[in-house]
Amino acid sequence: MARNVLGGDLAACSYDPLAGFFRDGCCNTRSDDVGTHVICAKVTADFLAFSMQRGNDLSTPQPEARFRGLRPGDRWCLCVLRWKEALDAGVAPPVVLQSTHERALEFVTLAQLQAHAVQKVG
Repeated sequence: MARNVLGGDLAACSYDPLAGFFRDGCCNTRSDDVGTHVICAKVTADFLAFSMQRGNDLSTPQPEARFRGLRPGDRWCLCVLRWKEALDAGVAPPVVLQSTHERALEFVTLAQLQAHAVQKVG
């Protein structure tokens, strides 16, 4: 079983929309996940605009990929480096710690994630 950043079992991020590198609802990862989609975030309008500005349009539906497009409030497994980039730009979306894979800690600190947690832990 995969672990989250708090050391517990990795909880599901979202089934609607169906999130994750494997589209299994969880922010699971493996070596061929070059984007390292491990941060479960509750996306915001500011983040979606930021992501589009960086060349990754997460808002526009892509029916051929069975993707309805994200709306503010949706949960989604983000690439850890995009989340860190958004953090540095002041637009990091809130994080669901129980659903964020422990691999995120290779790139960002637990304190950074906790400071942006959907539910404050601690």
